[in-house]
Amino acid sequence: MMRRMNTPRTLHAALLAFTTLSAPQAVAQSRSNLWLGGFEDQSPPPWGGVDLGFTSESLSVAPATRVIDFFRTNANITDSEGNLQFSTNGAFLGNALGDTLLNGTGLNPSNYTSNYPEGLHISQACLILPKPEAPGIYFLIHNTVDLYTPGSPAQRLYLTTVDMNQNNGLGVAVSKNLVLLTDTLAAGRITAVRHANGRDWWVLCQQLASNVYHRLLVTPAGISEAQQQSIGEQRQYSGGQACFSPQGDRFACYRGNQGDDLDIFDFDRCTGLLSNPLRIVINDANIAGGLAFSPNGRYLYVSSVEHVYQFDTWASDIASSRVTIAVWDGFYSPSPPFATMFDIAQLAPDGKIYIATGNGTLHLHVINEPDLPGFNCGMVQHGVELPRYFMNSLPNHPNYHLGPVDGSVCDSLGIDSHVREEEMAAALRVYPNPSSGVFSLGYAAQAQAGELALYNAAGQVVLRAHLPAWSTVHNVHLQAPPGMYHARLRWGNQRASTRIIITEP
Repeated sequence: MMRRMNTPRTLHAALLAFTTLSAPQAVAQSRSNLWLGGFEDQSPPPWGGVDLGFTSESLSVAPATRVIDFFRTNANITDSEGNLQFSTNGAFLGNALGDTLLNGTGLNPSNYTSNYPEGLHISQACLILPKPEAPGIYFLIHNTVDLYTPGSPAQRLYLTTVDMNQNNGLGVAVSKNLVLLTDTLAAGRITAVRHANGRDWWVLCQQLASNVYHRLLVTPAGISEAQQQSIGEQRQYSGGQACFSPQGDRFACYRGNQGDDLDIFDFDRCTGLLSNPLRIVINDANIAGGLAFSPNGRYLYVSSVEHVYQFDTWASDIASSRVTIAVWDGFYSPSPPFATMFDIAQLAPDGKIYIATGNGTLHLHVINEPDLPGFNCGMVQHGVELPRYFMNSLPNHPNYHLGPVDGSVCDSLGIDSHVREEEMAAALRVYPNPSSGVFSLGYAAQAQAGELALYNAAGQVVLRAHLPAWSTVHNVHLQAPPGMYHARLRWGNQRASTRIIITEP
């Protein structure tokens, strides 16, 4: 596994040049449309930062220079316009300029963190949530390995609060390392989902070597005391990955080691309780990996070192629905021994699922059509080439767009779960416009899949495309004569439209 020497270094006080992917005409309005990765190692390229942006005519991949490095622990957030607010690697916080956030050092005090000042090597050890009804205030919920013992437990779950309204908009950590929970916890696997009221958040973490799940409720008043639920079979090991479906009605956890394997639960967004536990023993002898749900919530993808599996969670027998959609093809990046295996996964704003390689490599895997069954899902091994080494640093993003559960007794806040047509029209953007036929459409995320239809001046359909649920950007490559075109986007009864000018190439 490629990594640099674990030598502490002084965090530079001077501002560093930082390559951002947001443009004034940014087309996506998403808190998760900028992914940060890479690590400097004080060496020339291909060491350095790398950014993945979901705001241009295709996935934008660019090198970046900044103080903060990213290994496995990674969380960042943008504002509603796509501008980076801050990021963390579990050891400290970085601001939007790539420098250290004010009062952002000293996260997760422990010997383990001291040995990894450049960033922690723990999956989902940090999670960023906007504080409800408090613009510019963010909660960072985090933990680390506190004891060097079998299973590498965490002893505490911490809270750090960041106020982006201070320090000229660069933010300040106004409180840090406040203890939310003391227990023998699995290091990492911190996940969150919207409450059924569409405003608050449920946060889940797990007790180590048990079947106990802790849940905390995030509200405008702060974070509640943790409650416990014992359900399902005992999980022995830390590591792996956990996630909610985009709709918030399913929760899954994977750890491919000695029978821990895959757990799937139903989840009640009103009560925060898990139910209907299902343990699926995959038995492929692999010891790590990740998982992600498709945009429509039907398919669950498990990345397990040498294999990627698809499960149909709508099937009557989920375990029997397994399809092996990929077996590692022997590719190394840039050369042996740095294999492009299958590790943690994340659903992106473009409706695709990206999978890290388990090593510091120059590639990511991608599932292009995750809502489709079997091999139709479009799994492409090492399909995304990167300009810098990337160490499994996919961000830990919940579904920031999820609204209330309509008709639920918990939907008591009167929040409209559907974006009104005038709001949808305001959110709809085209970039660039005019264009030669290669452009992006940005739009507000919707809970259901939609359709794009593009018409010429004669009213003829020249393009139809599927818009995945929860996506915020769709890239178009149109080969058509110059002229005025009309784009219509539809999600059920919700519609939005705009005009597009195509010029000579």
